[in-house]
Order: sequence, then C-alpha cells, then structure tokens
Amino acid sequence: MSEVLNLDRETLRKLQIKELESLVYFDEFCKKHELSYFLLGGCVIGAIRHKGFIPWDDDVDIIMPRRDYERMLKLWKEHESNERFLMLKTDGKVFTGNSFATMIDTSATMVKDNQKDIDVPHGIVTDIFPLDGCPDSKFKRYLQYYHAMMYSLYITEVVPTKHGKLIQFVSSVLLKFIPSRERRTKIWQKHEKKMTKYGFRTHEKCTELCAGPHYMMNEYPQKAFDKAEYHEFEGLMMPLPQGYDQYLKMAFGNYMEMPPEDKQVPHHDLAALDLDKPCDGYEA
Repeated sequence: MSEVLNLDRETLRKLQIKELESLVYFDEFCKKHELSYFLLGGCVIGAIRHKGFIPWDDDVDIIMPRRDYERMLKLWKEHESNERFLMLKTDGKVFTGNSFATMIDTSATMVKDNQKDIDVPHGIVTDIFPLDGCPDSKFKRYLQYYHAMMYSLYITEVVPTKHGKLIQFVSSVLLKFIPSRERRTKIWQKHEKKMTKYGFRTHEKCTELCAGPHYMMNEYPQKAFDKAEYHEFEGLMMPLPQGYDQYLKMAFGNYMEMPPEDKQVPHHDLAALDLDKPCDGYEA
C-alpha cells in the first residue's frame, strides 16, 4: 500500500475553500437549468452543526433525484464549456473507478490513493449521487439491492473487502470471470436499468443506490427529499433535504454528538495534493 498524505488543519481548510468554489459553480449551473439538488452526508451535518464544513471534512457530497441527475449529465455535456470544471461518469469511453458522477476542478491537483493508477484528470473532486425510489415489495427491494451490488461491482471493478470474506470471494470470482471491460460495461448498464426503474416521485421511500453497500440498504421517506430547505453553509444559503433530521438520524444516528477526537480526521486517503498546480490537461 502506498504512503498517503496527512493533511494539517491549515491545508485542509484551504482545500475546503477550494471545494466551496466548485459547490458555488455547481449551484449556479443547477439554478440556471432548474435542477433540484441537496447537500449530502457530512455537508448536511456541517450545515446544521457548524454552519459550514465539519472542521475535519475533506470533500463535498451532493445528491439529486434520478431525473435531475440524468438531466444534469445531459445538459452539462450539451451546454457547459468552462474548461476548469469537468463532469465525469464512467461510460463506454471513460472509466473513473466510481459508480456515480464527479465534478472535477482542474485548476488544482488532488490524487486519491484508490485512483492514482486511473487515467482521469486528478483535480478537486465533488461527488454527485443519484437518489432513487424504493419498491414497496420486500422481494422487489431485495432484487433492487442485488442489482445495485452488481452494478457497483462491474462499474467500479473493485472487490469489496469490508463486508465479509464470502462477498469478497464471490466478487473476486465474478470479476475474473468477466475480464473484458466492454462486457463489464454491458453488465453494469443492464443492472443500472433494472435498479433504477422505481421512480423517486412515485414511491414512498427512496435510497442511495450508488453509495456503499450500507447506504444502499437505507430507505428514507420520499417526503424528506421532496423539497429543499435552505441553511447557512460557509456564509452561503445552500439546499438541504427538508427532512434532514430524519435522513441524518437514519444514516448517521446522533449526528449532533461530536465523535471522539481520534475520529476527527479526513476520511479520504490522498496520494498527492497541490492546490496551486493545475492538474494535467488543464490550461489556464
């Protein structure tokens, strides 16, 4: 395993300010095209508990109802011309190692340890997740979860190592059995179509199918994400789910309680970070 960076608080704060620039740009794009989105995860906790970033948080996460998410990807490709900000999602031509879309600020360099061998622009990353509806039937929900796991395996090409040896072994065999990326693409596209057929607006519950296995199992009330509620985040008013309390309690438990000091650390391993150097392929 390669050596990863330990960010001091000053450098981490500079990274957060840089990430805020990406968030502002994305917010302006969504307003221009009338797209719905919400802050997600640690950013929601940060807005409620700190009125900004959690002091040790190192990224921005965003979630969009599936329809807005797909429209955003299409509109970005058709209308966005700012070379500083790129939108990437694995498809038949591009491989990112992620199961979700990422916006890349190419004016700086940030290399995540798990992506250091992947040929993509290594800039400041904003993760953008889709929000999908859950079927009412328990059996159909299990099938949806299965399709989401298969989708994640074949689109990321990463064997899960934190969910038991059996899942790790089966996943490894499935990837070895299908070594061709072209065939893997066809497989994840098939599973993506099946897992996303339950509309966000037409079902009582919703979930994060492009997050990790734990979050895939969460079922949030659809009404919690029906509308945005604006809260202060780093001096700006940013959209949170109107039912943020329900969402956060289901996803994180007692989110207002500060974690132990030894847990107050960034959760992404970085192989390199240079906030003053544009990443390869970017020209100012």
